[in-house]
Amino acid sequence: MSKNDSENSRTHDVLIVGGGLVGASLAIALDALGLDVGMLEAAPAGALPPVFDQRNLSFAEATLHALDALGVLGLMRAPTGSIRRIHISRAGDFGRVQLDAREHGRSEFGRVVVARDFGEALEARLDQLAHLTRYRPARFLGVAAMEDGFRCIQMADANGEQLLRARLLVAADGARSAVRTAVGIGSQTYDYAQTLFVARLRSQRAPDGCAFERLTESGPTALLPRGDGHYGLVHGVASAEADAVAALGDAAFLARVQHVFGWRAGRFLDVGPRSAYPMQRCVADALTAPCAVLVGNAAQSIHPLGAQGFNLGLRDALTLAECIAEHADDPSSAAVLQRYATRRSEDRNRTLTFSDGLAKLTANDAPLLRPLRSAGLLALDASGALQGWLAGGAMGYRGDVPALCRRRYA
Repeated sequence: MSKNDSENSRTHDVLIVGGGLVGASLAIALDALGLDVGMLEAAPAGALPPVFDQRNLSFAEATLHALDALGVLGLMRAPTGSIRRIHISRAGDFGRVQLDAREHGRSEFGRVVVARDFGEALEARLDQLAHLTRYRPARFLGVAAMEDGFRCIQMADANGEQLLRARLLVAADGARSAVRTAVGIGSQTYDYAQTLFVARLRSQRAPDGCAFERLTESGPTALLPRGDGHYGLVHGVASAEADAVAALGDAAFLARVQHVFGWRAGRFLDVGPRSAYPMQRCVADALTAPCAVLVGNAAQSIHPLGAQGFNLGLRDALTLAECIAEHADDPSSAAVLQRYATRRSEDRNRTLTFSDGLAKLTANDAPLLRPLRSAGLLALDASGALQGWLAGGAMGYRGDVPALCRRRYA
């Protein structure tokens, strides 16, 4: 970077690359600190990022607390679906686990939200921020040499290539994070050889607050109670079969899902458009680099069993905001980065271990594992202590929980 380029570049306290669920939530959390925040977004103004589609998001109680405190929850216009009970079983094994929120002193474990509805609420909240500069559509190109404690970021937008400077660069650009690669952080990837089909499903029996998780060797089939009288369907298949399943007509697809899931929710009547998502686990080797930090899927993308992906990423964002608040005069200080990595360690490791272990164990159809899994399901269903541990994780309370996650919401 030349001296002239440096003098003409725009400078931010924090620059977030990625305007999806986690990046937008972080921008909202930082606004109260009065910092100059920039956000690079791939989607143009007036359009939502592709992640805000018709997929269903399961928001844990802790997430709902935080989104209410951030002023997002009240901007949602579509009805949400309450999760008051959870039913877990595995095809071919006996035993099942049933959790009831009332037995844990709650009215619900969380809520089901359609991603597009959530994206519109985030967009409305972003428009209210006083200290945010949005670059859109914009593309992250790379980083230049550090300069006087600032990260120098190369980006391109409608005006061509530009240079930005930031005290702290935040990677919120997903599992294939270009920022993560640019700042020299490696990652480990595991292919589950599963593809998840996501759709809206209508059943003979309307949702009554129960979320179902049916586990099979080719992945989970889940029904989540939406607020519009439909279920949110997640249907896992072996990736080798994904093309054939995608080619099925609606009637044949419904018959397949009915066969796998059973009749707990009655007869399946119709299904909406389907989207398919290959399942891979990608975990960054570190959460920080000099003047840079990873959040959300850039830090870790996990199997959706247990529906912890966005909930975990939001806790990344809120923890980072709290650490920055402690040192707002220097958001990229070693103290901020070390504090963030330390605080995220337990929650991250426990959630990764739980999600990955459950995905691999339930997908293994070895005959010797069946009685062990069945015994585990029976023990979990009978033990109040184990159920409390599982329910606490489902509600988002693992490790060092950000303060906003513990607030009550209306």
